[in-house]
Amino acid sequence: MPSTNRRARDLGLPLPGIPGPWNAITDVPGVEVGFTTLIELARVPGERQICTGVTAILPRGHHPRPLAVWAGQFDLNGNGEMTGTHWIHDAGYFIGPVCLTNTHSVGIVHQAAVRFMLETYREPFQKHHAWAMPIVSETYDGLVNDICGLHITEEHALAALRGATGGAVAEGNVGGGAGMATYEFKGGTGTSSRRFQIAGQTYTVGVLVQSNFGKRSELSVLGVPVGRHLPENAILSDSGLPEAGSIVVIIGTDVPLMPTQLRRLAKRGVLGIGRTGTSGGHYSGDLMLAFSVANPVYMPAIAEPQPLSHRGEWLNDAHCDALFEPAVAAVEEAILNALLAAQSVPTFKPPGRVLAALDHGRLLELLREYRRLPDQGLTT
Repeated sequence: MPSTNRRARDLGLPLPGIPGPWNAITDVPGVEVGFTTLIELARVPGERQICTGVTAILPRGHHPRPLAVWAGQFDLNGNGEMTGTHWIHDAGYFIGPVCLTNTHSVGIVHQAAVRFMLETYREPFQKHHAWAMPIVSETYDGLVNDICGLHITEEHALAALRGATGGAVAEGNVGGGAGMATYEFKGGTGTSSRRFQIAGQTYTVGVLVQSNFGKRSELSVLGVPVGRHLPENAILSDSGLPEAGSIVVIIGTDVPLMPTQLRRLAKRGVLGIGRTGTSGGHYSGDLMLAFSVANPVYMPAIAEPQPLSHRGEWLNDAHCDALFEPAVAAVEEAILNALLAAQSVPTFKPPGRVLAALDHGRLLELLREYRRLPDQGLTT
């Protein structure tokens, strides 16, 4: 299933803001992303099918010291898992990687993330009393993946972690997003970024989503009710089933922010999701995490010498709007990129159907009909 390499901007969608060089979360300095993707499609409907994976985000890349990143977390709807968040709420930071996978693989991926931290930050763990609390989050891919087969192994997760790099980021049917659905089209992994200025200083905010949410009838693109015009093959809706997905939104930035400000930034992820039409389903886990790579601090383990204090620089709250607007736009674009990069996959449960990718041509026809493309003006 090769990628189409067509993103929202490639199709001419007039999205606001100026992206970074990669239009990806890796535009945030130091951030690296890696994937392991497992796809073994069934030859006969109903046979075992594997369509899943692991996404690894390293906020400080492969830096040899366990430097904290300041963070904030928010749940729109808590029907999902994101480990490590209790400490984020209490202390306002975390150390180590962020991993995304399917719902039933959180445990094995967490173990792998711990092992990765042990091998990367050997001295604090071996010589002192350090402990690992990585972030692992999930969405449900049982529509196209034999999720109960527990096909993700520790080695799969370690491969994603060890292989993380900067630069361009794959989208669609890759990593933890391999088997995900969005508005009952094929969804998956998506990313985007924005560059902007605050008081003459240039900053970046980047987003990566594992997109697996939404009812077809609610899908909106640039204000156009696309889902109502494209009702065909909406697998859950056709069966009278409720929305049964989730979305994880990871927001990174180099703006120096306090944990309280980062929680407010995480909340803005909800607005980016909402721009695509969803009202938020009861069975959907909508989980947001924001982190800042500014103010790197080493948090000593027990028995290491402890500094009396830490010093840092924090953004004046009066300038937060300059960050919130591009962050919301980047979340919306990341979701659209996940949709547009995705490739159709046969379903595992129920067997014999296809989780179809969003047709680019039909999308563009609708946007032209509503005069949403450049040089067409706007109408409602």
